[in-house]
Amino acid sequence: MTIKELTKEIMKIAKKKGFGVSKSEINVGEKFALIHSQISSAYEGYRNKKIKGEWSFENEMAGAIQRILHLCAVLEVDIEKGLIKKLKEIEHREWKWDELNEKHS
Repeated sequence: MTIKELTKEIMKIAKKKGFGVSKSEINVGEKFALIHSQISSAYEGYRNKKIKGEWSFENEMAGAIQRILHLCAVLEVDIEKGLIKKLKEIEHREWKWDELNEKHS
């Protein structure tokens, strides 16, 4: 299933459940807060070594992605196109690791 197909399904559910399918039907700030909440819950799942199952990293990240796709659709953002564009942008980007405080392996 493509991101566009997933988004279509998410919007069908949003309409059926009353989650809003247009900008006038949602509170954008609330949607951002809910996305943040899902990410925080995913981190808690990770910290507690609960990777799969209810209240797990997998479940909460899926919830965050669902909420992100919903918000993008409501705001009429083609996030699949945006992701492809972003990947092309970072493909040849040089990272100056020595200048950053955070280290990556």
